[in-house]
Amino acid sequence: MNIRKIEAKNNKRKKRICAYVRVSTTNGSQLDSLENQKVYFEKLYAEREDVDFLGVFCDKGISGSKYDRPDFQTMLDACRKGQIDVIHTKSISRFARDLINVLEISRELKTLGIDIFFEEQNIHTLSNEGEVVLTVLASLAEEELQSMSGNQRWSFRRKFQKGELLINAKRFLGYDLNEKGELVINKAEAQIVRTIFYSYLEGMGTHRIAKKLNEGKVSTVTGKKWYDSTIRNILKNEKYKGSLLLQKYFHDGVNGPKKLNQGQVEQYYIEDNHEGIVSKEIWEKVQVKMKSRSRIQGTNKTYKFSRMLKCQYCGSTLKRQVSYKKKIVWCCSKYIKEGKNSCKGMRIPERDIEDWKLSSPVIVLERIEDGEKHYSYTGQKTSANSQISNSEKGQGSPLVFECLQTKTNSYQVMRIRLIITVNIS
Repeated sequence: MNIRKIEAKNNKRKKRICAYVRVSTTNGSQLDSLENQKVYFEKLYAEREDVDFLGVFCDKGISGSKYDRPDFQTMLDACRKGQIDVIHTKSISRFARDLINVLEISRELKTLGIDIFFEEQNIHTLSNEGEVVLTVLASLAEEELQSMSGNQRWSFRRKFQKGELLINAKRFLGYDLNEKGELVINKAEAQIVRTIFYSYLEGMGTHRIAKKLNEGKVSTVTGKKWYDSTIRNILKNEKYKGSLLLQKYFHDGVNGPKKLNQGQVEQYYIEDNHEGIVSKEIWEKVQVKMKSRSRIQGTNKTYKFSRMLKCQYCGSTLKRQVSYKKKIVWCCSKYIKEGKNSCKGMRIPERDIEDWKLSSPVIVLERIEDGEKHYSYTGQKTSANSQISNSEKGQGSPLVFECLQTKTNSYQVMRIRLIITVNIS
């Protein structure tokens, strides 16, 4: 009897490990800390042959209380695709500060067989005791966040009291921040601001100004389209005359929404804080004109599309509404009054139809293409003085179709049919 030993094959693949780092601000010390963390992990795994190090995912200037961090989400997507075995992070607070998020993510990854290693606390989420210890420590991290948030709000208010500027100039057209954190005029952007102010004083409305800027391929400071609301916000902003109102908005709670300050917390107004793009006289004239137009609009209670839009599902008039984010939408009045049992309903953003030129009521048609909603209309009547061209005389069916689509009364439909018949004969 011959016995021969057959060596077992080592098919065990290397564990695929990544690291995650985060800092909540973009100041110098924090960014240095971020780089130090990256270097630490890269050196730690540089010479290890037993693992496959995938690199470092990092988010800078983003709070740990926020779930939608870009690199964080990219890392989780890679986990769900089976590309990562272990996530290595320095501590629970670097990973996330929200207790629910920490536990939900760790449990999801646990079902996928993915381990999170919190180095500072020496916790592996795949271990038996991992979740128990994680729950306790994550609770402490959340309490720390509550305390930090309170301290941060107090710090901000102390800065406001001293007149110190806290503004994101990257989202503020016309100004940059110098090395001292002071507002300085951006000459190219300032010209756009002046054009808006002078155009408005010359009688051009906010909608038309936005349209002209879009037609001229002029981008907003964020690279998006211009809307009449964008123009109004610029015209009302006191910074363009050199003044500064601090604490226009405030956050309600740690993860609470950003709210307009309507007296809930104190505000501070600073005159002649910086060089204005327009004079105080120009700015004040614009405010008077805006208030005057607002009073007229409030008296008439009419808007561009008032009584002009009809629902394609029930034929009811669409009513203008302002959403919670101050977006203007046109909704089916029957749906508003009676609910979905009476009509499927329509909710049309004004920005999607703002270029329509209507002279008579139309039915709005809604269609979905590639997951996006598109809008068109049918049924607008031609002017009574307009003449029917020879080419139109031989095309009776489109006219009849339009009238039928608009659900006009039988007299109107028969009248158009008669005209077509006479023209053809």
